[in-house]
Amino acid sequence: MRAAVVTFPGSNCDRDLRVAMERVFDRPVASLWHAETELPPLDLVGLPGGFSYGDYLRCGAIAARSPIMGEIRRLARRGVAVLGICNGFQILTEAGLLPGALVRNMRLSFVCRPVRIAVATTASPFTNAYAQGQELTLPVAHHDGNYVIDPEGLARLEAEDRIAFRYLDNPNGSTADIAGVLGPQRNVLGMMPHPERACDPLLGGEDGVLLFRSLLAMLT
Repeated sequence: MRAAVVTFPGSNCDRDLRVAMERVFDRPVASLWHAETELPPLDLVGLPGGFSYGDYLRCGAIAARSPIMGEIRRLARRGVAVLGICNGFQILTEAGLLPGALVRNMRLSFVCRPVRIAVATTASPFTNAYAQGQELTLPVAHHDGNYVIDPEGLARLEAEDRIAFRYLDNPNGSTADIAGVLGPQRNVLGMMPHPERACDPLLGGEDGVLLFRSLLAMLT
């Protein structure tokens, strides 16, 4: 398993994501800077949470145009797994790697608390170790986590089984309670909840561990 986590100016969950990956994968995870354009061979790229470029213009809009994102698009087309969490999810939508958009939470306030979600599909490299419908508790921390998509796009996601997770207690107003979606090739996942913050009992739970074990099983 060759994995790396990208740091953008304003990222603040990059170390958390690397630590979670290294604990589950039992091997080092590389750090990549947003300005890099030549990447090592990789099986997995993580885009972490935070406030890239201070959320200027729109959350993730500038980061989506960083030099490294051209390489990440190329890797994704080749089938490399790409995981975007919170701000990483916003970046993936802004980069066109996932459909829809993330906008202001329904109540226009920052939400920071554990939420309950359900596994909507196990047919992906990210969710195969879970059970269909399994309930998880993962933390969220966002102001712009309201996932919106037009009716045609939603119908496509439903028909292609590309909704990865749904909220059981929707904290932000997301369309159809969507908490995470897969790309057309199923190798790209964007999600607002933070699995990397639920990988140790000392942090309040381990419901995020199986996401990383899923990747380990599929990519090694």
